[in-house]
Amino acid sequence: MYCSNCAAPITPSLSFCNRCGTPLKQAVESKNTVSIGAYLTAITLLGICGMGIMLGGSLALRTEAGFPYAIVGFFMLFTFLIVCLTEFMLIRNLSKLTSSPETKHYFPTTQQPPLELRPPSVSSMGEPVGSVTENTTRTLEYARRER
Repeated sequence: MYCSNCAAPITPSLSFCNRCGTPLKQAVESKNTVSIGAYLTAITLLGICGMGIMLGGSLALRTEAGFPYAIVGFFMLFTFLIVCLTEFMLIRNLSKLTSSPETKHYFPTTQQPPLELRPPSVSSMGEPVGSVTENTTRTLEYARRER
């Protein structure tokens, strides 16, 4: 598992990141509870509004517009299917959100993190330390622009 702030490898039992000090458990819990509440509200409101549209629309189509029962039934069927499909997608996203946090990783487990995030390799021989200004200085010669 990796820290969400600095991407340092961490163990699941830690409360704070060893590298940057970010609280690990509090951030995950607070974000999840807000998201779970939003999904539950969306699922409830979509169900109530969808049923209202389906029943109110069918009533308006039959009484006000005078459509036959076959067209009203067709409208109700497609409205019901659209509401059910949207509810299914919201519930699927909610189940992904509430899955166990131990299975979520910053990086996939089959791949190693990028080179910038790996710990430095230790060699038996010390490597020379490069200069801070190495490959960064430029010559101060005047360059004529040719036309």
